[in-house]
Amino acid sequence: MSHFLGEFDCKLDAKGRVMIPVGLRKQLPDAEREGLVVNRGFEKHLVVYTRKEWDKIVDDLSRLNSYEKKTREFIRYFTRGATELTLDSAGRVLFPKSLLDYAGIGADVVLSCQFNKIEVWAKDAYDSQLDNEPENFANLAEEVMGNMGRRGDE
Repeated sequence: MSHFLGEFDCKLDAKGRVMIPVGLRKQLPDAEREGLVVNRGFEKHLVVYTRKEWDKIVDDLSRLNSYEKKTREFIRYFTRGATELTLDSAGRVLFPKSLLDYAGIGADVVLSCQFNKIEVWAKDAYDSQLDNEPENFANLAEEVMGNMGRRGDE
């Protein structure tokens, strides 16, 4: 599994395309051949996956019990708007207008790498979210990560 690294400020052009920065493109060697998939994030942002990662997610979703109403609703909402993306010869991807509208994305965009996915945010929304960092980040880290134990010590 590949893990992406970095945070990139980008511009959306008038047609809804974003130039994927070279530093990120190097981390996506198979994207031109296999493609990418974008869908809605849980907050008001978009999420880009490699095709291989998206196929793993869809495989997991297909194992859920579709006789349960909450499962059907989750799958509908999670996959709503999911769209294949391709890099053009200039290294740009074209985002669907409906997804850009959902995320409130205008000209200024942040691509934020999160392990196996790339979050796509309107710059002002991303900055606002990070401005609301918990007063004591160390307490949050302990709460979230404290029970994991130390790697290599077991």
